[in-house]
Amino acid sequence: CCPNDSRTHKRNKKTQLHTMTRIKPKHMFRIFTFTCFFSSYIAQHTVPNIAYPLSTSSRWIVDENGQRVKLACVNWPSHLQPVVAEGLSKQPVDAVAKKIVEMGFNCVRLTWPLDLMTNETLANNVTVRQSFQSFGLKDDIVGFKTNNPSMIDISLIEAFKMVVTTLGNNDVMVILDNHLTKPGWCCANDDGNGFFGDQFFDPTVWTAALRKMAATFDGVSNVVGMSLRNELRGPKQNVNDWFKYMQQGAEAVHSANKNVLVILSGLNFDADLSFVRSRPVNLSFTRKLVFELHWYAFSDGNLWATSNPNDICGRVLKRLGNRGNFLLNKGLPLFLSEFGIYQRGGNANDNRYLGCLSGWAAENDVDWSLWALTGSYYLREGVVGMIEYYGALDSDWNSVRNSSFLQQISLLRSPLQGTTYY
Repeated sequence: CCPNDSRTHKRNKKTQLHTMTRIKPKHMFRIFTFTCFFSSYIAQHTVPNIAYPLSTSSRWIVDENGQRVKLACVNWPSHLQPVVAEGLSKQPVDAVAKKIVEMGFNCVRLTWPLDLMTNETLANNVTVRQSFQSFGLKDDIVGFKTNNPSMIDISLIEAFKMVVTTLGNNDVMVILDNHLTKPGWCCANDDGNGFFGDQFFDPTVWTAALRKMAATFDGVSNVVGMSLRNELRGPKQNVNDWFKYMQQGAEAVHSANKNVLVILSGLNFDADLSFVRSRPVNLSFTRKLVFELHWYAFSDGNLWATSNPNDICGRVLKRLGNRGNFLLNKGLPLFLSEFGIYQRGGNANDNRYLGCLSGWAAENDVDWSLWALTGSYYLREGVVGMIEYYGALDSDWNSVRNSSFLQQISLLRSPLQGTTYY
């Protein structure tokens, strides 16, 4: 996800969404009115009957029949040290999947560490129980035995597959996101996972792992996309290597699984795709390419709280236009694969950011993925049971942390543009 220190000071909720007419920057803080009509509309369109696989048509993602499918996703981390999808010591996997649907999401961006594909011992010979034992997570073993007894003694890769299968059984699409190489929290400029050639980021190993993951889920219909790498960053990042290796990674995925969307992230913690404005990505295949971008309030420090909200919104949207939004005008899909707020209580920085983001997302009708589903982590940065206050779920993995926030983003879930759509 985001820079290492950024989730320690998250904010919250309460700005509401903008009008659906053409939104000018100076009017970005007008409020959406949530009517019964829209609530009913959303309820009817949360889980459509989708004809897989997905592909692209100009800037839209469409199904096999050419009908638009809008990704309204939530991030479910599975890339931290235990290499198990978070929360399954608290709730049965099927209950979590059903909760995802109940909250209005149709898709999960499921994260994974490269080691899950490259370290055979870790993936195939370490069970969920053994992984927890290795980190002294005794309470999670007890919870797992209670809530997911069929998963506790299977290998890590089989547990990962079971999560994907269960999501599919509940009509939830999955995007597989290679978050980093070594299991753990992400991300820092100097963590060795940031860019091609870093200590833990060998392009050859990465490409082979992408190909293997793509092949693993070839024919699994609800796996609709693969995000090649999360938040490229660090002192080694450069445009030439981005094109060289991201194109190689995309080709590797498509060679092993021709059904999935291939999703490319930008530079500087996935905040910058400006370099593809004048230099196109060249691939041997078509109608599968999607670009992704991340946007958080903390990317601009405390400016949302200290500046005139209309001014800062206008400046940020201009920057966003230069760094990613231009892709839509070029007929290329843009996926906002991470955004979110601190969901415990009102903070002006997050409130104003959310208002600006929501207006932009509605006006441009972008596909998106909220950070995050997570109510708590098994183990994060040495802390057992750390609570994720950016999480849609509370620490019990059953209660919604902030129902007002989910209502605020509810109108963004359904397609608002496009010629034919669900």
